[in-house]
Amino acid sequence: METTAIVRRRTAERMRDALGRLVSERDVWVATAHPDHGPHQVPLWFLWDGRAVWMCTGAGSVTVRNVREEPRVRLSLPDTADVVLLQGEAECFPDQEVPEGAAEAFADKFGWDPRGEEGSFVYVRVVPSTARAWRGEPELRGRVIMRDGTWLA
Repeated sequence: METTAIVRRRTAERMRDALGRLVSERDVWVATAHPDHGPHQVPLWFLWDGRAVWMCTGAGSVTVRNVREEPRVRLSLPDTADVVLLQGEAECFPDQEVPEGAAEAFADKFGWDPRGEEGSFVYVRVVPSTARAWRGEPELRGRVIMRDGTWLA
C-alpha cells in the first residue's frame, strides 16, 4: 500500500511553486469589500507580470466599485489542496490608460484585448504585500512566504 503523506516544503520551495502557479494559472478568486455593501468574491482571469497581478473586468462591476472605495483585496488560486493566497492593495486603470506592456501581455495570454471591446473595462493591478502557501495541515506552520512585499526565501 502506498501512502500519500504530505511532505513539508521549505519556504524557498513554497515560493518557487507559488510563483510557478502564478505564471501558469489563468483564474484567480478576487475578494473585495465595500463599507456599505459588504464582501464580494468573483473569479477573474489574471496575469502575473513578475511583480503584480493584473486582472480586467467591466468598469461598472462590483469589483471595481469596491476597489475604488476600499483598495485592500485578497486573491486566491482555485486549488484548495495547494493554497496560494495573496493580499495587497488594488489600483484601477481605465482600459485606455493602462500601461501598454500590461495590456499587451494580458491580451497575449488570453487572446482577448478589452481595449478593443465596446463598453468600458478597467484593469485592476495588485502588488502583493503578503503571500501565503500551504498544502494541507502539515504546512500550516511557515505558510507566510512574503511579508511587507518581500519574499522570505
